[in-house]
Amino acid sequence: MRLFIAITLNDEIKNYIKSLQESIKAEGVKLTFAKESHLTLKFLGEVLDNNLNKIKNLLSDIKFKPFFVDLDNLGIFPNENYIRVIWVGLNKKKEIIELQQKIDKVLLADFSKDKKFHPHITLARVKFIENKKEFSNKLKDIKIDKKRFKIENFKLIKSTLTSNGPIYEELAEFSSEWFYYYNHVKDSFIYEL
Repeated sequence: MRLFIAITLNDEIKNYIKSLQESIKAEGVKLTFAKESHLTLKFLGEVLDNNLNKIKNLLSDIKFKPFFVDLDNLGIFPNENYIRVIWVGLNKKKEIIELQQKIDKVLLADFSKDKKFHPHITLARVKFIENKKEFSNKLKDIKIDKKRFKIENFKLIKSTLTSNGPIYEELAEFSSEWFYYYNHVKDSFIYEL
């Protein structure tokens, strides 16, 4: 089975992603499915069924505190002269990278470490663009709303490729830790992040 680890997005962010995609529509540009938008933390590729429980157990050992991120800038891979992917970035890169590194570390015995991890949400893949300069300028003119959302879990997802696009199935969810204690003075539980 084909697996990856990702942070899924709430409906508000997915709807905004869809509106962004309307701005970049062009011939030769294949939009991703906005309802399936996510932030990939690690692509595992083909994994044997009997390794699934081991992966779940390793990922369940990861501890992290919930944090907020904002949508940031629009970007492209690899460069303006050869556009293959259009994406929107996220500003709290440090926290996302730290979480990704924890995932890399626990899976290191079975999966190679990611050499270049860049937190982003893919908007489209580009097959060809006739006027690259004009298209690049169009992308530069798009303003991104700094929409904020909370990251408090990540998921192990199975991806089945079909002629109509990939079908995703969430196999497991791994949540952040909430630290709490009982405050005798206020007679209530206090939650700390």
